Amino acid sequence: MRANTIKYESFDDAKGATRAASRLAISVTLAAMSLGYGVVQLDVTIVNTALDAMGRTLGGGVAELQWVVSAYTIAFAAFILTAGALGDRIGAKRVFMAGFAIFTAASLACALSPNAIVLIGARLVQGLAAAILVPNSLALLNHAYTDDRERGRAVAVWAAGASVALTAGPLVGGALITLVGWRAIFLVNLPIGLMGLWLTWRYASETTRAPSREIDLPGQLAAIGALGALAGAIIEAGALGWDHPAVIGAFIAAAVLAVSFVWRESRTAQPMLPLSLFGHRLFTLTTIVGLLVNIAIYGLIFVLSLYFQRINGLSAWWTGLAFVPMLGAVLPVNLLAPRLAERIGPCPTIVVGACISALGCLGLLWIEAGTSYWAICAQLIAISGGLGLLVPPLTSTLLGSVEKARSGIAAGVLNATRQTGSVLGVALFGSLIAGELVRGLHLALVISAVVLLLAAATIGLGARARGRPT
Repeated sequence: MRANTIKYESFDDAKGATRAASRLAISVTLAAMSLGYGVVQLDVTIVNTALDAMGRTLGGGVAELQWVVSAYTIAFAAFILTAGALGDRIGAKRVFMAGFAIFTAASLACALSPNAIVLIGARLVQGLAAAILVPNSLALLNHAYTDDRERGRAVAVWAAGASVALTAGPLVGGALITLVGWRAIFLVNLPIGLMGLWLTWRYASETTRAPSREIDLPGQLAAIGALGALAGAIIEAGALGWDHPAVIGAFIAAAVLAVSFVWRESRTAQPMLPLSLFGHRLFTLTTIVGLLVNIAIYGLIFVLSLYFQRINGLSAWWTGLAFVPMLGAVLPVNLLAPRLAERIGPCPTIVVGACISALGCLGLLWIEAGTSYWAICAQLIAISGGLGLLVPPLTSTLLGSVEKARSGIAAGVLNATRQTGSVLGVALFGSLIAGELVRGLHLALVISAVVLLLAAATIGLGARARGRPT
């Protein structure tokens, strides 16, 4: 009898140890996925504080700096849907680890770049790797957490880590540039990448493969070409002029490739962008709003970075500090947004957020060379606070507009669309400041306000029309 008791106790101990090991593996998987998403968001904002230093070291004008920023987001936007399909096909763990390895190697190449052309090329590869990391990190979390409530909490931690990285980017970048130099903002990715790779390899479990999942290569090439040609046309228009043959040719190429992409997606059995999603009115409306908001906000951040450094003479460190209140307002307002959406509805909350950001832009129209930072700080907080207010209900409304089985591809479309908006915003606003920076900043602020009000009208009037009887 005693022997049997000992056996049962040993068995229970073994089960307990197995459960503890499983919980540890799941928790560490969450940490690894958060590192992957965090480093992607870190490199969205950390580069902005380094623009002036890069320009002085590597040469080139505003157009080259636009390409340093846009190369990353072009690849990110263009590849993210295909990267998710690739993870489904051969396993998300394998693809995620490949993405982390590529991102780490590309970061080293960025740090060692001898000129702007090499840096732009390395940033393009970084963006490709970022596109691989984001959807596959979510797939691995979905695989690790089988309970809906625990999965929701894990995704919240994953998203919060990215928000912290996004907010910390300018401050960390400013500190590294001041202490070491601009190349250090890329070298900091190396230990993060190596740690993320080891944790994923050691603790994450592989997802089920779906060999039948096809990769839409022609659609992918058309998407890259269309987005690249459009961004290139807008960027180079600032230097060459809008009527230059090369600029006109790039616009024509973008239009042809965009039409080819839509034609391809409407006819292939497994499209990278299922056009049927746009049959849902709210899906279409929220996608448009995501595009418009990112055009306004991220294009403005690019211009403000150069204003702080080139016009007001702030160092990289002080420029990083200047963005902390702006980006720091996003996280707490993110937490407030769901409660407001419960009270007044998600679409009205999006409208309020977009209008607050638009008012912040209009409040900066008097900005000139030498304007005190403290005189503009409140408007910067309003701009970012409005963004923080609208993003959570925007995302939840989009996901709620489609069947649960298609929520993954819907989230991917929103992410790709928002990154496309970032590309176009940087390209457009950068072309405005190619001549005179302060005048270009004023135009950028007017355009941002108009675009944000257009976003508010799109979701407000569109949702109201949806509610009318037909």
